[in-house]
Amino acid sequence: MKLVLATHNPGKIREFSQMASGLDIELLPMPDDLDPEETGSTFLENAIIKACAAAQATNLPAVADDSGLEIEALDGRPGIRSARYVAGSDADRRLKILEEMSSVPEEKRQAAFVCAMALCSADGKVLNTTEQRWHGSIGYEERGQNGFGYDPIFNLADRDETSAMITNEEKNTLSHRGQAWRKMLEFIRSAEISV
Repeated sequence: MKLVLATHNPGKIREFSQMASGLDIELLPMPDDLDPEETGSTFLENAIIKACAAAQATNLPAVADDSGLEIEALDGRPGIRSARYVAGSDADRRLKILEEMSSVPEEKRQAAFVCAMALCSADGKVLNTTEQRWHGSIGYEERGQNGFGYDPIFNLADRDETSAMITNEEKNTLSHRGQAWRKMLEFIRSAEISV
């Protein structure tokens, strides 16, 4: 089965393809000229916007995710603005969070990565959605070289490691995105979605 992954990120296509290995699913990128505006007020609304736009543009079923970091002490920020929280690089965004959290005590640094995922049929109908969370806390400094985004400041629950200190395989098992993709694959298999 051919399934469009509504992203232009080759790393994300590779990551999702690895998690779908062994299944009869060929993941395709969405067209280069398609860049749906994420106007939703929630992760799920944005995932639906992207999945349905990609499905209608390609006439194939499409799946999209929208994800980000929610920090309790910051009233849920950066939230759906995680990728745009501060102009510049991922490092700039991490530095901004560390500065904002500098006076927050250990017991109030809870955070969660959130991933909402939507699957749309070729005609743009929403077939399934899921939303998963990966709980942890915000560290006081960057640690680890693996991963991207906020990984170096996201401490894993009950472990003295950040999500930038674990292997890709372990991250795919634990992460919000990995959890959501596995739920979506379960639905795809059970529903026998085809083109």
